[in-house]
Amino acid sequence: MACQLAHRHQANLIISARRVDKLEALKADLEKHAHVQVKVIAADLSVPADVERLIEECLAGQQLYAAILNAGVTYFGPHAELAEDKFEALLQTNVRSVVRITSALVKHFEASGAEGGIMIVSSMASIFPVPYQAVYSGTKSFLMGFANALACEIKSAALSLTVFLPGGIATEMTAGEKFNDLKGWLMPVKEAASEGIYALQHRKYNYIPGALNRIGARFMKLLPKKMMVSILAKTYQRSLMKISPGVK
Repeated sequence: MACQLAHRHQANLIISARRVDKLEALKADLEKHAHVQVKVIAADLSVPADVERLIEECLAGQQLYAAILNAGVTYFGPHAELAEDKFEALLQTNVRSVVRITSALVKHFEASGAEGGIMIVSSMASIFPVPYQAVYSGTKSFLMGFANALACEIKSAALSLTVFLPGGIATEMTAGEKFNDLKGWLMPVKEAASEGIYALQHRKYNYIPGALNRIGARFMKLLPKKMMVSILAKTYQRSLMKISPGVK
């Protein structure tokens, strides 16, 4: 998304993630080839202090136009095997940090009256829960409910709050061998990024990228939800069993 915003829209950017080396490399590339200004903020959104620092640095010294909140982690495996510290980190990253940043940004845009947009990246897993990613599905459902409700509280007509609902995307999060049997379902990252920017630009309320995903979502709504979740459970269980024969 950062690359497309810079090259296609000549947007100056604030980019944030945990790995400062990758951020600095991206900054150098975009400033050289897209001729935009890029500010780097290294932050781990599982750490509340980093979330507060990120908000402070984003709102200091520059005018914001839009924010894309796409940090997220998952756990793929039996829920009973999810360690408590991993659960807390997942919850902090996927839910608490997003709520805190969104709340601060809405307050900022409402106070200034400036035109802008916020996009929260949720998932189709918020609509159709994914067994063996139970907590992840729950966090994404929370984000959709939170954002949809908050969008109707926003007083400024100049501010939009969009929820982006992709299916699986071919990123580092899905690069592990646990996802080998599922990779045929994954959307190329550049396509997903382009559709996400479209959703933000057009101030969509909820947006599912990909014609097949949209058709599939409508079709699946016609079937009993338990049936759909059971089908997903069998698919994901088969993928897990190939690398963890003890899973039953």
